[in-house]
Amino acid sequence: MHRTEVVVTGLGAITPLGGDVKSTWDALIAGESGIRGSVLPSHNGTGRPATVAGTMAADPAERLLPVQARRLDRSQQAALAAAAEAWADAGAPEVDGDRLASAVGTGIGGVGTLLKQDDALEAAGVRRVSPRTVPMLMPNAAAALISIEYGARAGVYTPVSACSSGAEAIALGARLIRAGEADVVIAGGTEAAITPVTVAGFAQAQALSRYTGDPASASRPFAADRSGFVISEGAAVVVLESAEHAIARGAHVHGVLAGAGIAADAHHITAPAPDGSGQIAAMRKALAQAGLAPEQISHINAHATGTEVGDVAEARAIGKVFGRATVTAPKAALGHLFGAAGAIEALIAVLSLEHGVIPPTRNLTAAGIGVGDDIDLDVVAERRDVPQGAVLSNSFGFGGQNVSLIVTHVRHQTP
Repeated sequence: MHRTEVVVTGLGAITPLGGDVKSTWDALIAGESGIRGSVLPSHNGTGRPATVAGTMAADPAERLLPVQARRLDRSQQAALAAAAEAWADAGAPEVDGDRLASAVGTGIGGVGTLLKQDDALEAAGVRRVSPRTVPMLMPNAAAALISIEYGARAGVYTPVSACSSGAEAIALGARLIRAGEADVVIAGGTEAAITPVTVAGFAQAQALSRYTGDPASASRPFAADRSGFVISEGAAVVVLESAEHAIARGAHVHGVLAGAGIAADAHHITAPAPDGSGQIAAMRKALAQAGLAPEQISHINAHATGTEVGDVAEARAIGKVFGRATVTAPKAALGHLFGAAGAIEALIAVLSLEHGVIPPTRNLTAAGIGVGDDIDLDVVAERRDVPQGAVLSNSFGFGGQNVSLIVTHVRHQTP
């Protein structure tokens, strides 16, 4: 049976490392960090200690008209900024709106708006609450706004699956194309949730990095002294197309989304399954859909948030599927973008193959401390040439939601 090939023709991003794709990639390859010192404001008089965070390197509101920016949550602003870059990079394809879909995931949605408007309600009453509150806080707004902006009528989808949201949106986009429901899908993830309550919640759960040195060294995936993740914000969007549609219009193809695997742990609301069954299943499903053997994967873009338990669980799952695999962990430079993480890391996987470079993993050699003894992987600490092959990108979320994506080199050349 003929299998529709899905290709990536557009890339867009706004991240802690850069205001667009090029600046983000250049900083990542150079080994720079997007983690900065940050003091969050007090909430209802309750102060929070200083923390570090990966705030966006550019203000997404500046990419929009002032009147438009005021009507959007910061997460929505970021999504529209990334989508505009991706759409332009794809050549602003002419496509029937009934064959164009939008799929943008998020972990939380407009939490910044929700908190701000709740403060307004408590301080000054109902009349001070914005009439735009609901469209600014609802999680599906980013996907819907992109649909409106580009006339995407084939469907608006919003996976809300914690840290795997962005990756799941991309997997969903590929499914829509393979099912014949769309020719083009604008897909990705967005998040802007650096707020007192989210930071406090993760701190109380003992999930945040306890590193007290240079902020750029706080995010330490796979390191022996890792202690938690760093909260970040941003968005990443890709334009997916059927290869037939892309070739017909002479589009530049960045890579092929060859496989996607989704599986659930069905184990615990926050902890991964002890045997790694869900993560293993997602990776094997992605391999099967791509028609690849484990040895054909040149390297793995690991989920690797920097938590003591999570990194070990993923390392063991990778080991059961691939043996001692070569991996990179971009969250060392980016921090954890939650709902946007899987999308930006899928984008990084595409760029890795396109440029022939595996990005380095920061913070593995500080003070002579390297990869943890419980991590039996070849973790790339300095940029390395990537051999011909494919890249697998992992995204694992609370609730036991696991997504693995596989990107390969371009198979079809455009005219």
